[in-house]
Amino acid sequence: MPDPLQTETLAFIVLIGMIAGTLGGLLGVGGSVVMIPGLALLYGTGEHQHLYQASAMAVNVAVALPAARRHHQAGALVPGVLRWMLPAALVAIVLGVLASNLPVFADEQGGRWLGRVLALFLVYVIIVNLLKLRPRVAGQDESLDDARVTPPRCGFVGSVMGATAGLLGVGGGAVAVPLQHSVARVPLRNAIANSSFVMVFSAMIGASLKLATLGGHYTGAELTRPAWATALLFAAVLAPTAILGARLGAKLTHALPLKWVRIAFVCLMIAAAYQMAALPI
Repeated sequence: MPDPLQTETLAFIVLIGMIAGTLGGLLGVGGSVVMIPGLALLYGTGEHQHLYQASAMAVNVAVALPAARRHHQAGALVPGVLRWMLPAALVAIVLGVLASNLPVFADEQGGRWLGRVLALFLVYVIIVNLLKLRPRVAGQDESLDDARVTPPRCGFVGSVMGATAGLLGVGGGAVAVPLQHSVARVPLRNAIANSSFVMVFSAMIGASLKLATLGGHYTGAELTRPAWATALLFAAVLAPTAILGARLGAKLTHALPLKWVRIAFVCLMIAAAYQMAALPI
């Protein structure tokens, strides 16, 4: 089992946390889309996929909490959306974590296929960000007055967000933000705020359940410490720089040409998707 405290890899893990937090704060996506592929690059795909997911889910709690506080202080949360989105996400993330622990994903080959599902999700993230590179059209942004906030729409967004987060170990914001914008016509700034708020609670429940069931993916002979303890150690190393990066990214959103940052992010996601797909060469 990988050791996050090894001097050979410690600096790289810290760097992964910084990159994940910065891109998450800059672009409104969960840091897991950087953390999981980054850990897989260091330690290999497949065998420890569940460990990477548990670690990333734990970090998501630490990153989402200060972001949600800032959005709340800015008055960007939409209570009508959260009333239905939050409970749906909480139920769905439990189901998603349980689905990720099914026998089909249990062994090394199963973990490899779980990584390939994540690679498909990253392709979705890439497409969404490429679409955002299109020239903006006057009047394209919507106001809350145009939003279609109904229980079915908001519940659907929460369900998809929670299920994706639980199955793949991601925050779910990369799904929830564009879905709120397209399905419920929630303005982008409010959609990001709602996703951050929901992520605080969904990631907390998802991470707790994933950590509690993580030992089932390892035999006693493989363990130098309990699997959940190793995952929390990874989270403890990743979290400080991820939190700093998220604050930095939020500031850079208003200081850098977002177009070029988004292009760099797309290139990073392409490399991450290729790594997680573990395709034969």
